[in-house]
Amino acid sequence: MLQTLTERLFDDGDRTDLDPFALFEEWFALAQEAEPNDPHAMALATLDENGLPDVRMVLLNRRDTRGFCFFTNFESEKGRQLLANPQAAMVMHWKSLRRQVRMRGPVERVTEAEADEYFASRAKGSRIASATSRQSRPLASRQQMMDEVAALTAMIGDGDMPRPAHWSGFRIVPVSMEFWKDGEFRLHDRVRFTRDGVDAPWSSTRLYP
Repeated sequence: MLQTLTERLFDDGDRTDLDPFALFEEWFALAQEAEPNDPHAMALATLDENGLPDVRMVLLNRRDTRGFCFFTNFESEKGRQLLANPQAAMVMHWKSLRRQVRMRGPVERVTEAEADEYFASRAKGSRIASATSRQSRPLASRQQMMDEVAALTAMIGDGDMPRPAHWSGFRIVPVSMEFWKDGEFRLHDRVRFTRDGVDAPWSSTRLYP
């Protein structure tokens, strides 16, 4: 009987041919079945201009063997931090599975075509909200925000809402990917994949929990 990628990951055999991106897809498929809400939610950590860490929840919207993408207002705090210091860490914790995946690496901007494609896939109300929001900046009242959304909605009417210039996406290109699975008496399983650069081969190490 063939082993799953996860079984191979946590046994003590050879892992040299295991692809962490393929492992992530196996785990993410399970999370999509098990998690009641937002299996694609992830905590994203960045650094501000003083080197102070900042973390918030965002949604993993695109992924492939290049990396893991999320979309945001580039004028928000996280947008400004990543444009100034393009590196980040993220963690996805699936409580129902008792598993988590951590990643770290440099960050790059997605292409204009990728940003346009994803923006167009969103509900029109979400596109209008993204165009209206001055994300992370002071807001006098909720009513002010709702009035601005209503005004833009009326102006757009039945027309399309194009992607604003300040809204796009980032791709985390991992150089470290760590897979953690809960174990009895806190004897968890933990394996980290690392590579010296985005085009370098992966190596893996089992870690004490």
